[in-house]
Amino acid sequence: MTSRPFLSALALTGLLALPFFIPAISAQDPTPAPSQNGETVAKPKKKPDEPPPPDQQSIPSEFKKAKEPSGDNPTYRSTATTVTVDVSVLDDHNHFIPRIPQANFRVLEDGVPQEISQFGQGEAPMTICMVIEFSGRFQAYWSRGWYETRQASYGFLQTLKPDDAIAVVAYDLRPTILSDFSTDKRGAEEAMSRLTIPGFSESNVFDALTDMASRMEAIEGRKAILLLGTGLDTFSKITFDKARKSLQESGVPIYTISTLQIARMMAESRGAMDMDFLQADNEMRTFSKETGGLSFFPRFPGEYPDIFRQIENALRDQYSLAYHPTNVAKDGKFRRIKVELVQTNSTEPLRMVNEKGKPFKYQVIAKAGYKAPREVE
Repeated sequence: MTSRPFLSALALTGLLALPFFIPAISAQDPTPAPSQNGETVAKPKKKPDEPPPPDQQSIPSEFKKAKEPSGDNPTYRSTATTVTVDVSVLDDHNHFIPRIPQANFRVLEDGVPQEISQFGQGEAPMTICMVIEFSGRFQAYWSRGWYETRQASYGFLQTLKPDDAIAVVAYDLRPTILSDFSTDKRGAEEAMSRLTIPGFSESNVFDALTDMASRMEAIEGRKAILLLGTGLDTFSKITFDKARKSLQESGVPIYTISTLQIARMMAESRGAMDMDFLQADNEMRTFSKETGGLSFFPRFPGEYPDIFRQIENALRDQYSLAYHPTNVAKDGKFRRIKVELVQTNSTEPLRMVNEKGKPFKYQVIAKAGYKAPREVE
């Protein structure tokens, strides 16, 4: 009888201690706990403590100017300007005259003598842009102008040396680049084969010359534009005066060969004189003279080989002069340049004689000037 109360007390003690054992058992049980909808949900394990990310500079919400340098740091500004002038000296037969000493050259800028700082003479490769008039008005298919233009273009190409670079541009209403600057003469010939049937009757020479001269300003070395055409302008966007000023400032010599001279002479013999052509001739002379080039007006195809030789001599053999102008004002104005040949230690013109001791006339070819730089703050 005594055992039954003991068992009852033991059972009561176990029931009272049961709530304390259930949480401990549940915490050690790895079995996932079921969710309310009957699915099994895995409890993620707690990751070990990770070190906090390093402190990063915050991105500013607005742009702020950088700190200005202190006044102790030195600043430098270049005020030196070097002007380079390529000069050709030709005799009365347009032949280059070599071996003239530096002491016989005199450079004037706006009438003020300048001291020559660099001097040299030599032969160098040429970079030529051949600008060809090809309009329906003067170069109609199989016309006299069409034949003369193509013959002159191909003829000049044959005079170039392997190191010379050539570009071919045709113009009518607008200039069209047929081939870019390259030493590949075969590519230039293939480009000129496209000169078959003109597209327009306009002849906008002012636009074509100024456009190509602006493209060639940054080219170093011996460079020039060879214009093949009548020189007549019909519908350019710019005027002659603006084209003249732009070509002067570009520093690219312009060599011009006027076509259809024999056709004009035949027309004049019948009393049909066209003043537009005479004006075009004067404009071509002006472009050539003021940029340091030459102008030619051949009447017969047989004159072309000698013309090409003269252009080659004037371009390939040149004197190169450089000086620092005494006028250091950076005002963007045009400065006129004049190159003279004088007696040594004198301002008297240099006298030249031929093999027979007879004096002859010569011409000094150089650009008319340059545009001074502007002050840049």
